[in-house]
Amino acid sequence: MAKPKIRFKGYTNDWEQRKLGDIYGSIGNAFVGTATPYYAEHGHFYLESNNVKDGQINHNAEIFINDEFYEKQKDKWLHTGDMVMVQSGHVGHAAVIPEELDNTAAHALIMFRNPKEEIEPYFLNYEYQTDKAKKQIENITTGNTIKHILASDMQEFVVDIPKYEEQKVIASYFCNFDHLITLHQRKCDQAKKLKKYMLQKMFPKNNGSVPEIRFEGFSNDWEQRKLGELYKKSSEKNDGSISMDRNITVATMQFKEDVKVSTEDYLKTYYTFNIGDIAFEGHQSKEYRFGRFVENDIGNGIVSHIFAVFRPIVDYDLQFWKYAINNESLMQRVLSRSTKASTMMHDLVTDDFLEQKFLVPSVKEQERIGMFLSNLDNLITLHQKKCDQLKNLKKFMLQNMFV
Repeated sequence: MAKPKIRFKGYTNDWEQRKLGDIYGSIGNAFVGTATPYYAEHGHFYLESNNVKDGQINHNAEIFINDEFYEKQKDKWLHTGDMVMVQSGHVGHAAVIPEELDNTAAHALIMFRNPKEEIEPYFLNYEYQTDKAKKQIENITTGNTIKHILASDMQEFVVDIPKYEEQKVIASYFCNFDHLITLHQRKCDQAKKLKKYMLQKMFPKNNGSVPEIRFEGFSNDWEQRKLGELYKKSSEKNDGSISMDRNITVATMQFKEDVKVSTEDYLKTYYTFNIGDIAFEGHQSKEYRFGRFVENDIGNGIVSHIFAVFRPIVDYDLQFWKYAINNESLMQRVLSRSTKASTMMHDLVTDDFLEQKFLVPSVKEQERIGMFLSNLDNLITLHQKKCDQLKNLKKFMLQNMFV
């Protein structure tokens, strides 16, 4: 017998320990085997482990099956309020079947059906997300490369449960938490999509001299300039006066002071990297085929000598160039003509880079564009921070509202 640290007012009874096999009349596997021959372009949604994550059912990757195969699994159809749990891979992740997925067929999941008593499935769903339950599941997990749990082990799995009314109150509380997290995540994703769209529309493309979307009051063509008219190569070394606490990690544009430097002389091999300077990072990726430039917008510091650093030589708006110089649709043409491939990287050819041409608006238009995109980033950060705060609070409450 035990009680949680945090409870809703009016509940004082001890919680009971129960085996899941005593709560559910049926704990068993969904279809196990090859279902690929029965896949259909349109048909019945087939619930798989990829769709079950963090207590929820997602539709990120949907599989559909034909009528014949669906009907053959009628005795294993899932109904509203049933539970499923991932049995291979990210084991232990569970979800409750919502009303819109009543009569759903499933593949390679453990199914919890036919409760013998009144039980709130969403309560159990949140209990599985506690550290205690995760540890219990880890103890019955087998396999090295791919983890597995068995339906028979889940029948013996012990949970702590209060009376039904308290189960419902706790489940409702955490459901509201998830709705709030989803709301802010959706707003964050929407802001990211808007930013991506505006990055495409607020800069000229397809040999044009003006962008598709402009702020009122700006109508002049953007001016074509050589990058050598805008930036110069900087080889200014640290004279030893700048310590390692001003070391900047180019990949994340953050100060990183815990880098070990063998001698003071080695510290002097670092380049000075002032605010407004840009540095080339040659790692190729899906987002950046030929590497990328990043602008220092966090403050004066130093950077490893492996990076090519360039310093602005004209009036500019810091925020505008932060987005312009890192914009793949603008820079891909520039870098394809001024880099050479090496193992997993691209090396920048400085002379070729400085000869490339770039369309530039007036400083006033730069300021408007830079401010707009910066505000979008602030909005994204705000919603992401709120999401993270809610997730941390949810985690805290999960550890304190369950036994």
